[in-house]
Amino acid sequence: MKSTISDLEIPTTANFVQQGDGTPVVMIHGVSASLHDWDDLVPELAQNGYASYALDLLGHGDSPKPKSRAYHIDWVFEHFLHWMTSLRLTEPAIVIGHSLGGYIALEYARRFSAWTRGLILVNPFYSLSQLPFLLRRTYHHPTLSSMISLQLPEWMFRLVVDVTSIGMGHSSGALHALPEHIRAQTALDYTRTASGVYNVPNTMCDLTGYLSSISLPTLVVWGDRDQTLAPSSFPRLVDAMPRAEARSIRAGHVPHQSNAQEFNAMVLEFLRGLS
Repeated sequence: MKSTISDLEIPTTANFVQQGDGTPVVMIHGVSASLHDWDDLVPELAQNGYASYALDLLGHGDSPKPKSRAYHIDWVFEHFLHWMTSLRLTEPAIVIGHSLGGYIALEYARRFSAWTRGLILVNPFYSLSQLPFLLRRTYHHPTLSSMISLQLPEWMFRLVVDVTSIGMGHSSGALHALPEHIRAQTALDYTRTASGVYNVPNTMCDLTGYLSSISLPTLVVWGDRDQTLAPSSFPRLVDAMPRAEARSIRAGHVPHQSNAQEFNAMVLEFLRGLS
């Protein structure tokens, strides 16, 4: 499905899926991912009386990929914002964001609180200080991060995903933290991501100082074994937001995929509380 937007210097289409009717719930993935992050959640929301929407962000999945060595967060946010406008929603949406998607969800809620009914933030990325030192240094050199992305073949990235999944393990005792189909999709999404996207974190502003002004009902869910963003940063976000509640899962950076059943139950419980 394609939505058309106009009067922008950036590409004017966004790839997305939509299922169900009812209160709108919008889902935003993270860096080098896609709308398939939400494959387990979209149908469950639809079955429970919600209109679910998930998009591929600019430079990701099947959405447009401008030819640039260095993407900017403003491009990604404006692309998202105009896509939201193109949906012509008649009531405020609940916005769910993972990692970079959490940043976009927070920024949308900060600027358009009247059109945001609530937030669900999953391992949200809101400050570069959340990153490990070496990763922080890499993001400060966009050319280096782009070169690494271009040179790492899919099979090698898949190997990294598999090894990490085994190393993390699953709370149920399974060998892998991530199911096979999710590991395969993760590797595929990596190959479909524009290399310039890896500059986006370098252009983000620190949202820490704005968190106290976002007074919407918010659920913050995170994996307590996250190796991408510091787990200690998520309780600080909860404390800073006036109406935020916390849920921690024994998982890594993608609890919505590794622990989908547990995560979906938390989401539905939170959504029912907004009624």
